[in-house]
Amino acid sequence: MASKNLLFLGLLLALSRSLALASDSSPLQDFCVANPNAQVLVNGLPCKDPKQVQASDFFFTGLNMAGNTSNQVGSRVTPVTVAQLPGLNTLGISLARIDFAPSGINPPHTHPRATEILTVLEGSLEVGFVSSNPDNRLITKVLNKGDVFVFPIGLIHFQRNVAKYNAIAIAALSSQNPGVITIANAVFGSKPDISSDILAKAFQVDKNVISQIQAKF
Repeated sequence: MASKNLLFLGLLLALSRSLALASDSSPLQDFCVANPNAQVLVNGLPCKDPKQVQASDFFFTGLNMAGNTSNQVGSRVTPVTVAQLPGLNTLGISLARIDFAPSGINPPHTHPRATEILTVLEGSLEVGFVSSNPDNRLITKVLNKGDVFVFPIGLIHFQRNVAKYNAIAIAALSSQNPGVITIANAVFGSKPDISSDILAKAFQVDKNVISQIQAKF
């Protein structure tokens, strides 16, 4: 019985460790303002000398400005990650403003390092995410002003403006550098190209169709 209890305890410790490693590391000091010019390579960004830290290191302005949505997808993401706000370094959070033209979309994409929680500020958005294999279940809902929706870490998700006027949303993410993989760009716009033979078999279409799509990216 004792050996079984020890085994169970070991499994719990292993599980808790894996969960702890699933998000950004916790800070070990009050702050660690990013120093992008440092020559040292670390998992994140090196710290600026605390004596040289200023209020501006924790400040970002301009999120009140609408993004330019005159592009093929009809949306614009304005990120506020550690790249734009050095004070976010080691804090495990970031956010973004997303602007949508009528019928505009934020194409299917994933954040490999973050869960996302989205709040609609203006307009109506159809949002959704797809669960992992083998179910590939689509979970979707139409959100209105003031509604909130969460996209689990790593899962493919999207938003679409279903109103006849512009929409605005704010996304909060559980990483200082959540990353983004837009599925179509990654699959059809990789450098160098993924072989059309592979993509044709994966998408079960003719290679000419793949070549036509790749030409758009």
